[in-house]
Amino acid sequence: MEFGHIAQIEKRKESDILVIPFWKGKKHGEWAVSLSPSLTTSCFPALESGDFKGKEGETLFLYLKDQPEKRAVLLGLGANEKISTEILRRCYGSLLKACLSRKFQALNVIIPKIDALTEDSLVSGISEGLLLPNYPIERYKQQDSEELDPPVLLKKVILIGPYKHALTIAEKCFAIAEGVYYARDLVNGNADDITPQYLEACARGLANQFPHLKVTLFDKKRIEKEKMGLLLAVNRGSHLDPAFIIMEYKGNPKSKDHTVIVGKGITYDTGGLNIKTVNMETMKCDMGGGAACFGTIIAACNLQLKTNITVVIPSTENSVDAKSFKPGDVYISYLGKSVEMTNSDAEGRLVLADALAYAVAHLHPTRLIDIATLTGGIDVALGAEATGLMSNDDALSNALVLAGANTFERLWRMPLYDEYREKLKSDIADMKSWNGRSATSCVAAMFIKEFTGNIPWAHLDIASTAYMIEPKKYQPKYATGVGVRLMIEFLENLIAEEG
Repeated sequence: MEFGHIAQIEKRKESDILVIPFWKGKKHGEWAVSLSPSLTTSCFPALESGDFKGKEGETLFLYLKDQPEKRAVLLGLGANEKISTEILRRCYGSLLKACLSRKFQALNVIIPKIDALTEDSLVSGISEGLLLPNYPIERYKQQDSEELDPPVLLKKVILIGPYKHALTIAEKCFAIAEGVYYARDLVNGNADDITPQYLEACARGLANQFPHLKVTLFDKKRIEKEKMGLLLAVNRGSHLDPAFIIMEYKGNPKSKDHTVIVGKGITYDTGGLNIKTVNMETMKCDMGGGAACFGTIIAACNLQLKTNITVVIPSTENSVDAKSFKPGDVYISYLGKSVEMTNSDAEGRLVLADALAYAVAHLHPTRLIDIATLTGGIDVALGAEATGLMSNDDALSNALVLAGANTFERLWRMPLYDEYREKLKSDIADMKSWNGRSATSCVAAMFIKEFTGNIPWAHLDIASTAYMIEPKKYQPKYATGVGVRLMIEFLENLIAEEG
């Protein structure tokens, strides 16, 4: 994928198609940019006919004469007064799908004039709208099949307009999108392929790719030595060893500020002995939090962010076997707390607990964030429109909510009432792992909170946002890569605050 930029439309070269933006008008679309008389004349018949009104995401394809491109597409941006970065993402996402369906892979894109948006917001909205849907999901189809056309992807975009930083902004968006793609690839892959050992290999590969990235891998013997009893308990049912992956990026070695992100890495979740009865076919997505950690570290390295980040990924399958841990038994966590296992399908909080406790003890975090496909309850509460947020720190929570608003990876803060801790009381152990369906997402977060010490901490439950059965405007089906753009925005805002 290649971006380019020219300031003047007259200097553009041949491309598959020219993209011309329009506002919604009463009778027909209204120009969102000044054009040459020859281009205006080419579009005039379509506008006069009323076939194109400039509605949000509306497209109309035309043939051109005496232009570098043989075709143009009119793109509706909706009402001028309602425009936002998110609307741009949606409009240009719709545009991309329409262009790829016609096998157009090289676009000349005229940047609309929008006074209400900064150059960064304007170009980012366009670039993200083009980049985020530009992802293939057909990896397991026969590419030489006569019945299947190979996937068509966007290869080149030339942005056109008097914006000095357009190319830099677009390339930054692409650097982040590479992290999103990587996260999606991990989630979309076969669970038999994307194993804990595969994730270890991925981490080693990134260490070779990025010299400033330090990778530490704990094998099963080291995990046993560290006495991570909850991670080991979940692993009992799998024929594959667990993995504990630490990737450290020091973009600002002189600073002690340190963000630690822990991602749930359950590469497949059967539910264990409390076996799932429905939707197990989507459970390769249960390492979506770990995938987001990989994507975040890739984007941070691509951008050479001036901040210090460590990601931690506790990884295992949650499988069914004669050795699977048994509901009702008690296991000892890394922190030393005993946990009564009341449901084997509440395994994510167990591996997070050991990882968070280890991070507090050894990684000296300024702040802790965990990201996990943790509870089905968050889907009931919020659906696919927002990720659940629970936190013990208002400043951290507010900063994450702001980053979510800017990226439209929206967060909704849920409560952590003291009463939820009461639901975790056990007669035979320090606490139990699961309390039933009541306030399930909040109680799960309260369980995790017990392992975070006094560190500012936030929990992101992405169970409803990490995997989509139906595509959205700029979101393809299946893995979304949620969390990558959010984390990078959050980290960049931290850098800006530090000055």
